[in-house]
Amino acid sequence: MSLKQQITDDMKTAMRAKETARLGAIRLLLAAMKQREVDERVELSDADILAIIDKMMKQRRDSISQYETAGRQDLADVEKFEMSVLQTYMPQQMSAAEIDTAVAQAIAASGAASAQDMGKVMAILKPQLAGRADIAKVSGLVKTKLSK
Repeated sequence: MSLKQQITDDMKTAMRAKETARLGAIRLLLAAMKQREVDERVELSDADILAIIDKMMKQRRDSISQYETAGRQDLADVEKFEMSVLQTYMPQQMSAAEIDTAVAQAIAASGAASAQDMGKVMAILKPQLAGRADIAKVSGLVKTKLSK
């Protein structure tokens, strides 16, 4: 079953169970997917959908930190719930050891020697780790390894 079909089925399940908060989060995701399909006039693949979910999760993380700074825990809790719903559609996160191995392999494959070659390494890693690791953290790890 495709990811899009799974999300649609989950929406129907949430409707039947009258889970309004979960239904709202799923509808936000479906709206973002539909928006991208209409804008680009394409049918989204699972990889495209994962990219949308990843972007939405990043937005939720930013919102949570802003709400907590402002002392609005009620709004932060709503964002955390939406993030937990979105997380169910993401693939299993890679462990730190797996990420470390992937970074080492990418550095070896690209022949990177200094921090100036970071773009080459990230170009290799980004498609491999999309949705399975936080790219910002991976970028920091690559930078650390190349600056040694």
